[in-house]
Amino acid sequence: METARIDRWMWAVRLFRTRAESAAACRSGHVRVDGRPAKAATAVAVGDRVEARVHGVDRTVEVTRVIEKRVGASVADGCLVDHTPPLPEVDRVPPVAAREPGAGRPTKRDRRQTDRLRARDDD
Repeated sequence: METARIDRWMWAVRLFRTRAESAAACRSGHVRVDGRPAKAATAVAVGDRVEARVHGVDRTVEVTRVIEKRVGASVADGCLVDHTPPLPEVDRVPPVAAREPGAGRPTKRDRRQTDRLRARDDD
């Protein structure tokens, strides 16, 4: 059965930008293989489930092909199945009193209009 180091595999399939970053995630306990904490040298094989915290996001992937060398993104995409749940939608409300850059200070009239808008939002 073909296996590879977990840090090399995560780097090769582009979960992490560098192999050092991948190994650091393993050292700090942010990587698990089949539910068990994984060191950088942990072997990964086809069918293993890898859970990793990547830049603050918990990713869950399943190994479908073992590779050790970094390959193109389209090839790397075929080496894993992503089981990560979608991120929740974030309500982004544009600022009410946004002014265009370079518009200068607001006039008294602009300020009163802004105050009226904010008063409506408070109700």
